[in-house]
Amino acid sequence: MEEQKHNVRALHTTSTVTVYQAYDPHIGLPAARDGRFPAAWKRDRMTWIKPSFLWMMYRCGWATKEDQQTVLAVEITREGFEWALRHACLSHYAHGLHPDRAAWQRELKRAPARVQWDPERDLHLRPLPHRSIQLGLSGEAARRYADEWTVTITDVTALAHEIHTLVRHGELDAAAGLLPEERPYPAGDGLLAHLRP
Repeated sequence: MEEQKHNVRALHTTSTVTVYQAYDPHIGLPAARDGRFPAAWKRDRMTWIKPSFLWMMYRCGWATKEDQQTVLAVEITREGFEWALRHACLSHYAHGLHPDRAAWQRELKRAPARVQWDPERDLHLRPLPHRSIQLGLSGEAARRYADEWTVTITDVTALAHEIHTLVRHGELDAAAGLLPEERPYPAGDGLLAHLRP
């Protein structure tokens, strides 16, 4: 079956969706320990969440980049995730989706969430033809994410290092076997039609 170019794939249950973020240890370690973001986590700044584990690995360099050495799997409520999608705006203007560039800019300014579609990655972090969603949360969305939607926070840095070691040794089947099971999320056009360029 052909992969849909713009679709949400995620580790999800009937009530939660797992997204990934990478932080400096002074934020990441207390968050994982306490199951909530510490006071040092700025609720007034935009935060980007990614349901794709391998896209997160691409972004943080397998947890080696500065200020991204701690990778967190953040399990959030499906209600919260879907609220963010419903209230999101594409991060770029798309002809045919928005009436005009000015209308898109007004929508982007008002929206508490924004969506970016980036090439999904393989185990070597090379781009794939289909896209992976990133959700940028600000204002009300960021506060809800930290204080209402978050169910669990798990440090998955050791998993990232283990998979990376297997990839470096050419053990791709073993590496793939450790990846989170990301399946198409049942979002439907009702949640995504305004976000697919």
